[in-house]
Order: sequence, then structure tokens, then C-alpha cells
Amino acid sequence: MLNILVMGDIVGKPGRKAVRDFLPEIISNNQIDFVIANAENASGGRGLNKDSMMELLSYGIDVLTMGNHVWDNKDIFSFIDEQEMIIRPCNYPENTPGRGYGIFARDNGKRIAVINASGRIFMDCLESPFQRVDSILKETKDLADIFIIDFHAEATSEKLAFAYYFDGRVDAVLGTHTHIQTADERILPGGTAYITDLGMTGPVDSILGMDKNLVIKKFLTQLPVRLEVSKAEGQLEGVILMIDDTYNGIANIRRISTKY
Repeated sequence: MLNILVMGDIVGKPGRKAVRDFLPEIISNNQIDFVIANAENASGGRGLNKDSMMELLSYGIDVLTMGNHVWDNKDIFSFIDEQEMIIRPCNYPENTPGRGYGIFARDNGKRIAVINASGRIFMDCLESPFQRVDSILKETKDLADIFIIDFHAEATSEKLAFAYYFDGRVDAVLGTHTHIQTADERILPGGTAYITDLGMTGPVDSILGMDKNLVIKKFLTQLPVRLEVSKAEGQLEGVILMIDDTYNGIANIRRISTKY
């Protein structure tokens, strides 16, 4: 059995601290072989800088996926092309810095393809994630044994449509972006593991990781408010995928949520 942990959006210092404190035990207790995490909010809640990237990788994360905030911290332009373990949404225009997917070989010989795609409803108007991932699967069908997609999208309808469209052609479609873990994890009829949102690895006493008082002020006044990451204690949320490595198929998907 191959066990893969995929974590929801890491938000700021509380999120990185939760990874530091909780990840080693989760890896040990669940015999985790591979770790993926969304890191588009890992540096001060806005993008990813090099120091945060190195910190997260040092804790045992193998791949960092991104999302619509990928460019919020301009430091990323200095290293994204050099770091194969950073995967940004694949449906940005051609010649955008970085890469939209990666293939990672494990010691047991298994090759894991990690694809990041961004939705378009209430999001930036990028290329179609359906068509772009279709193209990637054609390019990589013989290059990997396991295919996992982080679908970074707002609308649940778009996430479900995307998952059903690729059901049976990839091993997992896992939603990110809304920072609220959903309770709909399941295996679709074609064998693809699905959850609408992995949740958030970040401060619990917050609004989507941000200081709740600042968010409430914005709702009350409708005036510009600079949001800041909450200083509250964090949590780690995501799913564990159990993959039968005899036929490279999903055996189980299990939600996890660990708090201080």
C-alpha cells in the first residue's frame, strides 16, 4: 500500500508551525510515503517566498502546489523556475514562469504525477482547466503510475464537474482554495478519490486564516482593510490517500484534522 498525505492551504506562520509540530507524527503513525501541500498563502498569507519554501520542505513535504495567489509574493519569480517541487496552476498562459505539473519517482519505483489547476468561476480568467489537464494527461499517460490533481477553485459545481469529467482517468481530484474542509470525501464511480475542499492548515480562531476582527470590520464598513494573518494557534487539515500499489488504484480516502 502507498500512503499519500495531501494538505489543505497552509496559511502564514501559524500554518507553518502546525506543519512543523504535527507532520512528523502523522507521517510516522500513518506510514506516509509522499506529502503534498498547497502553499499559496504560506508567507504572511500572501504567496510564497524562498525562506518559507525551504522551511516547509525541511519538515518533510515533497511537493508544494499553488493557486491564484501564486504571484502575490514577488520573491517567487527568483526561484520558481529552479524548483521542480513547486507546481503552479497549469492553465496559465504558455511561457508563464514555473511548471503546471511534475512527476516524482519514489524509492519503490512508483512515479507520482502532481497536477495543479485553477478554476475559472469567481476566479481569474485563465485557460480552460478541463482542456489543459486533458492535454497534460495525453503528454504524461505513460510517464507516471499515479495522477493527483489539486484543483484550486471557488465554486463547488465547477469542482464536481471537473472531478466527474476526469473520473477514472486520474487517481484523485482534491479541491483547495476555500479553506473550509468539506465532509464529502469519497471514491467516485470510476475510481477517482474526491473531496470538494481539503481545508486549511493555519490558525483556527480566524476567518480563512485572517484576523477575524479585520475581516468583520471590512464587512461592516465596506472600506479597504489590510487583512493580516491571525496569530491564533493552528491546525493541520487534509486527506490521506491509500493506494493499492499492485494495481495503482485508490483503496481509501480519509480526512484528517489535527488541532492543538
